[in-house]
Amino acid sequence: MQNNIFTTMRSLKMMDGCKGTQVYNVNNPTTTGGGGGGVGEKFFQHLQDHLRVNPNWSKSHRRYDSLSGNCNVNMNELVDALAIYGLPQLDLIEPHIESCLKFVEFVEILAEAYRKMVNCPQFERSGLYLEQCAIFMGLPDPKLFRRCLRSARQHAVDVHSKVVLSAWLRYERREDELIGISAMDCCGRIMECPRSSLISGYNPESANDSCSCPRVLEESEEANFGDESMECSTSFSLNDDVDYDYDDYDMYFCIGDDEVKCNRYNMASISRPFKAMLYGSFMESRKERIYFTQNGISANGMRAAELFSRTKSVDSFNSNIVMELLLLANKFCCEEMKSACDAHLASLVNDMDTAMLLIEYGLEESAYILVAACLQVFLRELPNSMYNPNVTRLLCSSEARERLALVGHASFLLYKFLSQIAMEEDMKSNTTVMLLERMGDCALENWQKQLAFHQLGCVMLKREEYKDAQKWFEAAVEAGHVYSLVGVARANFKRGHKYNAYKLMNSLISDYTPCGWMYQERSLYSNGKEKMMDLDTATEMDPTLSYPYKYRAVSMVEDKLGGAISEINKIIGFKVSPDCLELRAWFSISLMDYEGALRDTRALLTLDPHYMMFHGKLQGCHLVELLSHHVQQWSHADCWIQLHDRWSSVDDIGSLAVVHQMLANDTGMSLLLFRQSLILLRINCHQAAMRSLRMARNYAASDHERLIYEGWVLYDTGYRKEAISKADESILIKRSFEAYFLKAYILSETTTDQESLLYVIELLEEALRCPSDGLRKGQALSNLASIYIDVDKLDSATDCYMNALNIKHTRAHQGLARVYHLKNQRNAAYDEMTKLIEKARYSASAYEKRSEYCDREMAKSDLSITTRLDPLRTYPYRYRAAVFMDDHKEAEAIKELTKAIAFKPDLQLFHLRAAFNDSICEYASTVRDCEAALCLNPKHADTLELYHKAQERTNEQKKT
Repeated sequence: MQNNIFTTMRSLKMMDGCKGTQVYNVNNPTTTGGGGGGVGEKFFQHLQDHLRVNPNWSKSHRRYDSLSGNCNVNMNELVDALAIYGLPQLDLIEPHIESCLKFVEFVEILAEAYRKMVNCPQFERSGLYLEQCAIFMGLPDPKLFRRCLRSARQHAVDVHSKVVLSAWLRYERREDELIGISAMDCCGRIMECPRSSLISGYNPESANDSCSCPRVLEESEEANFGDESMECSTSFSLNDDVDYDYDDYDMYFCIGDDEVKCNRYNMASISRPFKAMLYGSFMESRKERIYFTQNGISANGMRAAELFSRTKSVDSFNSNIVMELLLLANKFCCEEMKSACDAHLASLVNDMDTAMLLIEYGLEESAYILVAACLQVFLRELPNSMYNPNVTRLLCSSEARERLALVGHASFLLYKFLSQIAMEEDMKSNTTVMLLERMGDCALENWQKQLAFHQLGCVMLKREEYKDAQKWFEAAVEAGHVYSLVGVARANFKRGHKYNAYKLMNSLISDYTPCGWMYQERSLYSNGKEKMMDLDTATEMDPTLSYPYKYRAVSMVEDKLGGAISEINKIIGFKVSPDCLELRAWFSISLMDYEGALRDTRALLTLDPHYMMFHGKLQGCHLVELLSHHVQQWSHADCWIQLHDRWSSVDDIGSLAVVHQMLANDTGMSLLLFRQSLILLRINCHQAAMRSLRMARNYAASDHERLIYEGWVLYDTGYRKEAISKADESILIKRSFEAYFLKAYILSETTTDQESLLYVIELLEEALRCPSDGLRKGQALSNLASIYIDVDKLDSATDCYMNALNIKHTRAHQGLARVYHLKNQRNAAYDEMTKLIEKARYSASAYEKRSEYCDREMAKSDLSITTRLDPLRTYPYRYRAAVFMDDHKEAEAIKELTKAIAFKPDLQLFHLRAAFNDSICEYASTVRDCEAALCLNPKHADTLELYHKAQERTNEQKKT
């Protein structure tokens, strides 16, 4: 029987419908009516019409479909496929295994990482910071990872580590996407300067200094111009037999028909072999003329060697001569000359072509700095260089690793960086597999083996090579990575051993402290009530896991579409991801809510512009085109009104959708791209936000605007001083709202003294005098009011908040409530927050703030709602724990904090639990929590004070 899936949705069992293999005909005349059938007929009939009148789009889609092996899909077959996949299939929404390190006892891992750092020698700190990078990679806050990456570079000693870490830092900002910036450009910071990376030595104090590269280049050009005649004469001297005005020549090197005059003492000084030859027991020591033809060096090369013996410099020689000298230096162990040649050749490497020419020579001659310089070009050109077959040949194979190892350039660090990018580009490619294998070859410590083997398991699972996947996951488990048992179970399941997978996860839950992801994984191997119980337990223990919400939502489709949308709304309210937005869009289509479906599709394309809908069967941008025919079209002016309304109602998803529509009509609007990045940052989509910022910078119509966006990129990646410098440069070109706002925003976060805050006020006032739209001015007014509060100017703060509200900056209600609270007007503060709750689409923060302005019972109610709406907000847990402590229920207080720490390792949660443990004399637990907190922020003063006191008390207990 053939039916449209939307028509039969209410009568067809969802599980059976998803697993069925029959093809449903969209245009079947026997289709019955019903709530789902109408949309199936209308939407997919329109799809078919669209394909009929847009044959080019149909061909384009067939190109995408050919990736999955269906090269000859015709128009009707595509429509039928879309009908089948009109709603998600349960077996295709299973959770991915995370490819990063994940720990059962994460608090202990953090504490141990901090102890290692405190007790290790300075020269070994770079490696420990790299380990912390691996620990933080799985956390949602990218700033922790980037901070550790900068620290690893700051404490790097050898050139190899500096080259890799500098390139990695550059890649984190994706500078390859910035128009007008080449890979080898210096950004002005020593930590990322390509020239500074080639200088060996440990100097962490200067790593954050500004780089002098531009000044050095200018001086070098002046010197080259001034010394032009000298360089010409030097070049001449290598090709002509002239008198150097040097009267103590006492020997000759005879090469072919040429005789090269030399000073025996000088030549003997360049290496021990030369000294032995010229002054030892060899016959050459007694000869005036030494025949040197068979040693692979030309007469000009020997003249250069003689000149080096006097000047100790190779800077005046051309590259061919220097390469000859390097060959001679290797053959006769001339270390000083080898170092000079190595450094000189490395200084010539500034592009991909030169790097490709010289790296083979560097590998053959073991030129450490030269290979580092060539490698640096490859790394700074990533990810593009990864598609160069010559580069992959030099990096990927085991033979290539051995060659790099001989020169000191094969390391776990190198292959960790390369494999991370390869996994981001194409997780299933052979290049990814080879790089991960090389990473495993270089792994020495347990954590390195855990990471390499686990990631190999993830890649093999993705490639559907389940036997190999199981092997690598088991290797990771053997190295100590418990989470890899999830991979072992999944590989077993894929190979048809479902019961073995269930038993494995059951034993994992029994043997270790249970975590949400354990129950989530076990649910894959059970059915019915047991499955739902595991999913509910997973959500209770870790509400950030998206799979349980998705599964429950899809399971509800059969009976209640509204309930399905409500279920998926729960996680979208605090954790926005493309897959969850896609689900809601699907459900909206089935309810004929095309406007809602279009909103969610536009929003998810903001997060992932290349997203494929319907389990990879349709490009998201084409679904937007189809849905657009079913909703009211807005003019450009309408869009601005809609954006203002959604911004005012704190509807971030709606705001993203409107901006996406506006950008579709004018991709060059850097202002809109910047606005998009602000919304994305607010919903914690950092990667997408940075992409929008980079695009805004590229599309900037003027230099002063470009500098502003570059400043925001620098600020968001941790370079605050450099960001302020960009703002200052922009202001010098043109006074603008955004330049002043950028500078004020950064200074308000980094300064607390009265004088600095007054300066921030001046900057914000200057910003407000410049032209801008109401959305940004509302934000500036709120920021200005906040600073006024900090300097005890409450009336001025009130005026600012009222002005912000007048231009519909709804969030100003929260600031105004704070002012009322400071004036001891708690009821007015409560009412103000109630207004915000009524206006805001997403109001978790409003409920949290309102709880501060009411009695305990009402506060507990508001915070309960806050946790339900957004379990990632930590204040409710801290408040409830404090209430328990007030009631002398210490165990319950610690349990409340532990519940939140299990899925959100947070500095304040750690600190508070440490303080509670300290109050009940559990000093060992206090020390552990302090160490975990300090791993997140080593400079947190209150935690440091508590930590030292707890250590003293622990030592006293041991003595007694």
